[in-house]
Amino acid sequence: MFALRSGPVNRARMGGTGALTSGIVIPRLLRRPTRALMRLMSGDYQPPRFAGTTLLAGFFTATALYGMALGGHTSSVVTTVTARTGFALSDIRVSGNVETSEIDVLGQLDLSGFTSLMGLDVDKVRGDIEMLPWISSARVRKVYPSALDISITEREPFAIWQHGEALSVVQADGRVIAPFRNRRNARLPLVIGSGAPERAADFIDTVARFPTLAARVNAYILIAKRRWDIRLDNGVTVKLPEHGVSDALAEITNLDRQQAFLSRGMTAVDMRLTDRIVVELREDEAEVLRAAAREKLGMPKMPGRRT
Repeated sequence: MFALRSGPVNRARMGGTGALTSGIVIPRLLRRPTRALMRLMSGDYQPPRFAGTTLLAGFFTATALYGMALGGHTSSVVTTVTARTGFALSDIRVSGNVETSEIDVLGQLDLSGFTSLMGLDVDKVRGDIEMLPWISSARVRKVYPSALDISITEREPFAIWQHGEALSVVQADGRVIAPFRNRRNARLPLVIGSGAPERAADFIDTVARFPTLAARVNAYILIAKRRWDIRLDNGVTVKLPEHGVSDALAEITNLDRQQAFLSRGMTAVDMRLTDRIVVELREDEAEVLRAAAREKLGMPKMPGRRT
């Protein structure tokens, strides 16, 4: 491309520019701009037609762009322009949602009739979607020219927590997901008491080692954040000790298997004492036992109450 030195240069070939007589050959790509520059410097340059108009338009364009950037309007302008040129968001695909409705997801997108796919901030959209209570994570992907693909991973419900009169769905680690409203979660274990959600997973696993008993449990109740009761499907409450829970569960399971112990008209079974089991009977069952005891001791029957 370059010759370090050559003979005299023909002024006519080089466009009549006397500055190009030094014997250096200009690269081919730079020859035309160099000629134009030399002619401009010598006053022998004739600008192209409409050059002034073009320069003026370029000046105003640059001024407008600078103003948009300075005023923070670049994003809105780009969004409006691209939306009107075929990139308007018109198709949103949501997958992976079970507890979260598509309406809730769309409500997080802050859409308008001229939302541009090009100007959409997917990181912001993902963050807004993950603020919904059931959402663990979300993946947002643009599909040009006009579609948005949203894939959702929801939190895993573990139990229903009753605190006062309120019911909430919780995870296995105890974190509250959302208020209990959907009957689809009605089969989850019911845990009751302050601090119960954080400790329920380990206790429920312990009870699950005794399947026949676990199948009858309606509620797991934490008492004073220290020990557990279990309430069975027939209304019987089994009061468990703070320590030695597995031994107490094994004992009550064996008694029930051998003697149908938990179906004898009782309201509660207290397993907290190491040397005995205390049983609380229903009032009608207690009255039957009292009558049998009086008869055995030869005592007269108690007169019935007047109605």
